[in-house]
Amino acid sequence: MDQEIESEWRAEIRARLDELEAQDARGRAGQATVELDQQTVGRLSRMDALQNQAMARATGIRRQAERTRLRAALARLDVGEFGYCEDCGDAIAPGRLRLDPAAIRCVSCASG
Repeated sequence: MDQEIESEWRAEIRARLDELEAQDARGRAGQATVELDQQTVGRLSRMDALQNQAMARATGIRRQAERTRLRAALARLDVGEFGYCEDCGDAIAPGRLRLDPAAIRCVSCASG
């Protein structure tokens, strides 16, 4: 992979990491502790708040997993393994990488 294309992939991956950080910052309020004060929040409203909190935490966990995958893609760029299937060694289609730069398998190996 030439330097220009490698730089473009690094920029793309870093932009996705930055977006995940921004989403985390926006989602922190939703993960805050839900107060038990029945006078200010009714029981159903509190249940809704607890459900929203659980969904916000689950979303945060998914973002962390994506962040880990993207950092692994940067590490593969560092060692020259980015864009190659970890199972068969063939090149991963550029369209697949555009959709998911953290992809580690070609379409053939990923489908079974």
